[in-house]
Amino acid sequence: MSSQPPIGEIHSAVHSAPGVPVIKSVNWEGLRTLYIKEVRRFFKVQLQTVWAPAITTLLFLIVFTIATGARSPVPVDGQIVAFADFIAPGLIIAQGMMGPAFANASFSLLVGKMQGTIVDYLQPPLATGELLAALVGGAVTRAVIVGIVVWAAMALYPGVHVTPHAPLAIIWFGFLGAVFLALLGVLTSIWADKFDHAAAVTNFVIAPLSLLSGTFYSVDKLAPAFRAFSHANPFFYIISGFRYGFLGIADSPVMIGGIVILVIDLVLATLCYRLLKSGWKLKN
Repeated sequence: MSSQPPIGEIHSAVHSAPGVPVIKSVNWEGLRTLYIKEVRRFFKVQLQTVWAPAITTLLFLIVFTIATGARSPVPVDGQIVAFADFIAPGLIIAQGMMGPAFANASFSLLVGKMQGTIVDYLQPPLATGELLAALVGGAVTRAVIVGIVVWAAMALYPGVHVTPHAPLAIIWFGFLGAVFLALLGVLTSIWADKFDHAAAVTNFVIAPLSLLSGTFYSVDKLAPAFRAFSHANPFFYIISGFRYGFLGIADSPVMIGGIVILVIDLVLATLCYRLLKSGWKLKN
């Protein structure tokens, strides 16, 4: 007797009923493929996507510690910290990680819409969550790579001490900060219709929030009104918590900052998920 199943059973196993997904769990292979595609895309132009932001971040450090002569100690939480040691963690997270994360995430869907290849993201058998995870994962990977390069260069730079004090805080705020900007990048790429729109978000939203977040100064020195504005800036909590990972001191309660950024990331992830699922400005 033949051990082969009937032809009808073979046909039903190959073709699912209309509306019934063939892949009923997480499409790990598809998720992995899109993630690798995102990583390979920025690695092909790594001089621009990895080394350029790393060098720019190091130039900020050189300018503020040598060219301007700004070497006076900075008071933080009642303690005195060398200026170079104070700004180094903020530069790593703000300039070296969060900026590249936004740039990477805001590029993929936008260039797809402009070139008419957005179908390459929407047509494959990927769930909305899988698509979002791959886009954010690629952006976070780029942020981590640039951050490690900048940290390694600063560790060799004379007069700068970036030895980890609380590695868990570095990982927590580094990861959540990169995810935060990656999600903002996805939102921007969904909303934007051309590169000018993405550049406007970078110049008028990301850059001001980054520069006014306490990267180059302690918020304790600010007037009450500006101090209140700083505490309403999500970048402030990310940079303060990340700085705590290296110095052991922070401008704000580390636990509260970690919770605030986690909640913001969850809200942004939910918003991105709903917009991607609805196809707003993507399918029409």
